[in-house]
Amino acid sequence: MLFNSYYFILIFLPLAAAGYFLLAKYRPPVWSRTFLLLASLFFVSYWNIYFAVALMASAIFNYFCGTALSITAERHPAGKKPLFIFAIAANILFLGFFKYTNFFLDSINTVLSTSIGSLSIMLPLGISYYTFMQIAWLTDIYRRGGCRYDFLSYCLYVTFFPYVVSGPIAYHSEIIPQFQTATAGKFNLAHVSAGLFMFAIGLFKKTAIADTLAVISDGGHAASVLTFTEAWLTSLSYTMQLYFDFSGYTDMAIGAALIFNIWLPINFDSPYKALSIKEFWQRWHMTLSRFLLNYVYVPMGGNRKGEARTLFNIMVLFLICGLWHGSAWNYVLWGFVTGLASIVYRLWAKTGRHLPKPLAWFLYFNFFNFSTVFFRAETVQDAFKVLKGMAGLNGIIVSPNLAANPFWQSLTVIGIRFGEWRANLPQTETPVYFFCLLLIPFILLAKNSNQLLAKFSPNWKTALATSLLLIAGLLLLNESSSFLYFNF
Repeated sequence: MLFNSYYFILIFLPLAAAGYFLLAKYRPPVWSRTFLLLASLFFVSYWNIYFAVALMASAIFNYFCGTALSITAERHPAGKKPLFIFAIAANILFLGFFKYTNFFLDSINTVLSTSIGSLSIMLPLGISYYTFMQIAWLTDIYRRGGCRYDFLSYCLYVTFFPYVVSGPIAYHSEIIPQFQTATAGKFNLAHVSAGLFMFAIGLFKKTAIADTLAVISDGGHAASVLTFTEAWLTSLSYTMQLYFDFSGYTDMAIGAALIFNIWLPINFDSPYKALSIKEFWQRWHMTLSRFLLNYVYVPMGGNRKGEARTLFNIMVLFLICGLWHGSAWNYVLWGFVTGLASIVYRLWAKTGRHLPKPLAWFLYFNFFNFSTVFFRAETVQDAFKVLKGMAGLNGIIVSPNLAANPFWQSLTVIGIRFGEWRANLPQTETPVYFFCLLLIPFILLAKNSNQLLAKFSPNWKTALATSLLLIAGLLLLNESSSFLYFNF
């Protein structure tokens, strides 16, 4: 069931909220929490019952491992490490089997020229997210002890439908206490209003912006060859699509959770305003960044073991980040170039020099736009096809309407030609091609959804804005368009 579907918006979400609050009002809390757990499992099983089975199997296994680890830490501290290693290894193997087995087999076939057949493995929805959430819980128990919860609260935390499929990656300490407060099940009009406002923003981002840009980015990557202009429009369209699609999903998740009185952690903070790669990762997919920092980078030694080890840790961190996003070599390559850029930035920062802010923004934004080519591509070869076009190796063609301009005429000496500048892209209205460019000043100047939520006040103005965004989002709805991060 997609957030951007009539079924979710008009049926599932209202019924889930109504059932939750009615049970919370007339029955003990265990009833409403159980109902919300079952609703969340139904949400996941809507695609395939197998997804709900895998989710609950993971939750049950980790709950008993975590409980045993907590008891062992209290009674026999020396025995907690083997149990912790077992639990973490089991989670990594669980994720690795479903997500990386065929990638590993395909890589062996490529390197050794063998013909080992791929396994028929269906990747459970949300596995990358709920596995990381539970690894964080187990690690917190190992480090600090405690963190014990009742079975129902823990399972509800793991399965809660707003974030179970694509995040944010919420920590147990952020979510479970909210479900256990005395006011958790009380209908809160202010929260519902704010939640609908955020949900409407996210829906509009997805349907009006991301799905519009997808026409260009998908068409460009499907083309066999791209000229300079076509390649840049393809890459910029995807860069913008990626942000508005994923941040749109996150806004919808935050909004849906807020209807149930649950505040989720912020996941985006205007990342395209970043002036460096370090700042970018403090603003982009923030819950993944903090997980990798706290539970991967720091345990590897972080920056505490000398400069060479620090640079090595940075590279390993981003290679893991790349593999987390997808089991293909283009994701590994994306992780490598991102790690390399992070190393270069760290070495540059140590010189104490600073670039002018406009130049710093221009350089980093274009680097990220370059790196997303690997992120979007189906294969490494597909990525280099787009990059070849961006470098102008397939020619630079501009509109024939510019032929009479002396400036453009002077550029013909360097190979610029006049003709059909979008021949290899989908034939759609011309303004759509430049939509990605028009969004650049918007993302630099406009307030982000978190800032709007912080100042939200239920009144006729916000009610009108919410209504208009919801109506526009519903009218533009394309139920066949899933969110990009559902694939991860």
